[in-house]
Amino acid sequence: MKRELFLYAGLLLFGVFLSAVSQVMLKKAALKEYSSKIKEYLNPLVILAYVIFVGTTLISVYAYRVVPLSLGPILEATSYIYVTIFGIVIFRESINVRKISGLLLIIAGIAVYALLG
Repeated sequence: MKRELFLYAGLLLFGVFLSAVSQVMLKKAALKEYSSKIKEYLNPLVILAYVIFVGTTLISVYAYRVVPLSLGPILEATSYIYVTIFGIVIFRESINVRKISGLLLIIAGIAVYALLG
C-alpha cells in the first residue's frame, strides 16, 4: 500500500507542477499585445494552458483515489514553490524577505507533515 501511495502522491505532485507550468503559459500570453479580444483568448498558448489545466484536474481526481485528503493540500502547497521559482527564472521577478519567509513557512509545513504526519 505504501508504494501505491508514493506513486499516486508523485502523480499528484506531477499534476501540481503541470498546473504551475500552465499558469506560466497564461502569464506569457497575457504579456503579449493582441489585435482583438478574440485573439487574446483563442490563441494556441492560452488554449494549451487550459487543456493542461483540465488534464491536471483529471490527474488530481485520479490521484485522490489513493492519496488521503489530509495529504492532498500539503502536496498542492508545493505549487507556491514552483510558481515562485518560475517567476524568478522566467519573468525575472524580484524576491523579497516576505516572499522568502512565506516559502520557508510552506516548506516547514510540508516537512512537519512529512516527518510527524
